[in-house]
Amino acid sequence: MTTDLAISVPPDKFSDGPRLLADVGGTNARFVLETAPGHFEAICVLPCKDYPSLQDALTAYLASPAAQAARAGHAHHAAIAIANPVGGDVVKMTNHHWTFSIEALRTALGFDTLLVVNDFTALAMALPHLSPDQRVSVGGGLERPDSVIGLIGAGTGLGVSGMIPTEDRWIALGSEGGHVSFSPCDEREVDVLRFAWREYPHVSVERLLSGMGLELIYRALADRAGKVGVEPLAAAEVTRRALDGSCAICAETVECFCAMLGTVASNIAITLGALGGIYIGGGIVPRLGHLFAASPFRQRFEQKGRFSSYLAQIPTYVITAEYPAFLGVSAILAEKLKTANAGAPMLDHIRQVRERISPSERRVADWVLAEPRTMLTLPIIEIAQRVGVSQPTVMRFCRSVGVQGLADFKLKLASGLTGGTIAVAHSQVKTSDTVADLGSKVLANSASAALALRDKLDAKALAAAIELLRHAQRVELLGVGSTRMVAEDTQQKFLNLGIVSSYFPDPQAQQMSAALLGEKDVVLVISRSGRPPELLESIKVARARGARVLAITATGSPLAKLADVLLTVDHPEGNLDYVPMIVRLLQLMMVDILSVGLARRKTNLKFGGHLE
Repeated sequence: MTTDLAISVPPDKFSDGPRLLADVGGTNARFVLETAPGHFEAICVLPCKDYPSLQDALTAYLASPAAQAARAGHAHHAAIAIANPVGGDVVKMTNHHWTFSIEALRTALGFDTLLVVNDFTALAMALPHLSPDQRVSVGGGLERPDSVIGLIGAGTGLGVSGMIPTEDRWIALGSEGGHVSFSPCDEREVDVLRFAWREYPHVSVERLLSGMGLELIYRALADRAGKVGVEPLAAAEVTRRALDGSCAICAETVECFCAMLGTVASNIAITLGALGGIYIGGGIVPRLGHLFAASPFRQRFEQKGRFSSYLAQIPTYVITAEYPAFLGVSAILAEKLKTANAGAPMLDHIRQVRERISPSERRVADWVLAEPRTMLTLPIIEIAQRVGVSQPTVMRFCRSVGVQGLADFKLKLASGLTGGTIAVAHSQVKTSDTVADLGSKVLANSASAALALRDKLDAKALAAAIELLRHAQRVELLGVGSTRMVAEDTQQKFLNLGIVSSYFPDPQAQQMSAALLGEKDVVLVISRSGRPPELLESIKVARARGARVLAITATGSPLAKLADVLLTVDHPEGNLDYVPMIVRLLQLMMVDILSVGLARRKTNLKFGGHLE
């Protein structure tokens, strides 16, 4: 099936051609060409069972008359949302037999960029782009702006995700929450669970809240009603008979399904604190229409004992947009390309020389063009492994683009990457790593973080910090935990520069010393999180005495808000190893920058010069 979505005034087309987007489920694969921002053409839905592989389905779509007419050139960039966890290069679908390598698929179809993301991560990214007429409210509640949003959707499987707001964007959660264990809430659901246990040793919520779940609930309720040997029904038939009222057990099946969904949705709402609302997607619920609106879904959503009033304030919406995942995967691809294209000078040079280098070097070039920021973070051994070439080939590639080696190439590439933050600490230390791998990864992570710090350095704040320290009568150093050694190192550097400074490791002594400061004094406080209560209290005491505050800490932290001058040191925490160690290195680097700036200023003034 192929259809077109058009808008009244065609926007400017992408300069590098159309972008291929796909939404791949366990039953159907949906494809579209995005020819301009938000302009989708040639939507096509292909049954997965009709094609041996995803590559075959993609090839068939691109060769279709509708896609050929809309393409107007080769699609260089593509993104696929798939009903499956995506944790590496090889993707094995849970609810279908397709298995593929992302890189092999990219190469086979000639894409410069191919992203593969979880389908519910893509659907979550679509939520901020939905218009009011693309959702229907079910029950009460009022969404709170800039609050967490939850997402659940039943189809071939059960998808779960969420959206977390940050200062300037949303972050989509990758989740496999559909595979948590099912928990019954009444006697009927206990009987359904007992029936399911006859077939499955573990019954997840997906076993019941999905297409196969409708079929299983129907058989369980028929068994509960004493109807021996009842004919199994497909999910679509269960829904049809429930909608037309021709089968009482089918109607009860849908009612039971909606009640279960209400409980699971409320669990997600409480877990995430989803005061921005719970959105319901997938292929089943939107088709239920009036049955869902009249079902016990909302009653069960709010049925949480002491937390009933908490859930009553959270709105629930059914997504009615026909192809919402396309909006999300388009946004993900656009953000990826925006970041990747930031290092234009070196990347443009690579594109120019690409046809003149050897095929093996061209493979390195293609990978760098697709993953420029990842290139900055990896040692040569891992680059070679990811591309599938030898280490000498990586070095030959560097020389072919006019640089002396890998380090020189990374510096030149990084110098052009000004469009965003450099990705850091991609290389996790594993127990299987050799000593050489361990050394390369730790050094690569630290070097990557240093490059990111360089790109985010605020020159105006740095100049203000140097002037603040230069005119200080006394500098009080504050730091707790892992920053103590940074503070001690700072004190040594400042004393060598002739700056009167003091540091007390004990928080109580820090607060007492802060109480002795005056208007001509400066507090230099160093903290990874910017949240320790003892530090914040000492700063408040110092400010009350008229002292100025210079902070080296994370953006948006309580400490950052108290600072007169802020030097930001941000490093993602996540699940990275040795994050405090990397942050400590960044703090030491920032102190070194201040020290060199102070020494340079002192030397320049000694010889009658001046600094602008």
